[in-house]
Amino acid sequence: MPKTHKKPRPRTRLSPTSKAQGKGRGLPARERGARVVSPMPGARGKLERVRMPASPARALRQPASPSAGEPREGKYVYCIIKSEAPLAFGALGIGAEPAHVQTVNFRNLAAVVSSTSLVVQDPTRDNVLAHQRVNETVMQQHTVIPMSFGTVFKTDDDIIELLKSAYEAFNDVLNKMQDKFEFGLKVLWDRDQIIREIEEEDEDIRRLKGEISSQKGSTYFARMQYGRLIDAALQARSERYVGEIFEALRNVSVASRSNKPIGDRMIMNAAFLVARESEPAFDARVKDIGSRYEKLTFKYTGPWPPYNFVNIRLKLERAH
Repeated sequence: MPKTHKKPRPRTRLSPTSKAQGKGRGLPARERGARVVSPMPGARGKLERVRMPASPARALRQPASPSAGEPREGKYVYCIIKSEAPLAFGALGIGAEPAHVQTVNFRNLAAVVSSTSLVVQDPTRDNVLAHQRVNETVMQQHTVIPMSFGTVFKTDDDIIELLKSAYEAFNDVLNKMQDKFEFGLKVLWDRDQIIREIEEEDEDIRRLKGEISSQKGSTYFARMQYGRLIDAALQARSERYVGEIFEALRNVSVASRSNKPIGDRMIMNAAFLVARESEPAFDARVKDIGSRYEKLTFKYTGPWPPYNFVNIRLKLERAH
């Protein structure tokens, strides 16, 4: 069954609780594909900044009426913003033919929505990119509360009920996230290269490796000890790098969140909440960090809606 809801009773959790910092202009238009940002002069580390692909311009046209026998139509919700006036964003939404995106309004709040079949939306690449593209477009001029992928309601009235029931919570979050964006920073290393460096620098590990190489009999216990020492050294070095990077970005960000690294090469998987006015300073600081770490690779993305810093939980009754 599709995720169709009514009578929402929201519970909210917000992180962080910092206050908004002024108003700003919209974000610059994004470039297509990935963009490699060159480090500062004399840089040795590798820094790559990736931006969302821009959506091609599409002519506006009225969506076709559903044929008999097709699934009933529902409303897909992308995000919540502040707006007293109805807004339209064009043909950007989920669908084989990108759906028209517009708002459903209640007082000074608006849900950004498009019409969709009342079915479960598969998280295909096209659908996920469309979901992100709408949020990316809207956030150029508005502070957004991003909704999770696949949030579908039956009718506009159900969405108005959501806005009405969660009115204070949504306003509180939007005020605290005003003019703030999320940036992602992943840091990777060549594990084998780091191990070779550790072997050269640590006398005990170097001696133990030599003993293992020279022994003719069983080396089981020696290898176990070597493995423990290497793991401890890798952990210590990783924690040192990550701590230094977080500290360097502390005064150009509002808050940060550390997520679990993915795979053996990644040592840091972080999100940073940055005020709009601090984006140039944050960007410059990331480039500076990338220039100082010769053996690390930095993957830098954003700006994004504050996915990692806003968590509104809705207790929903299943629609009948």
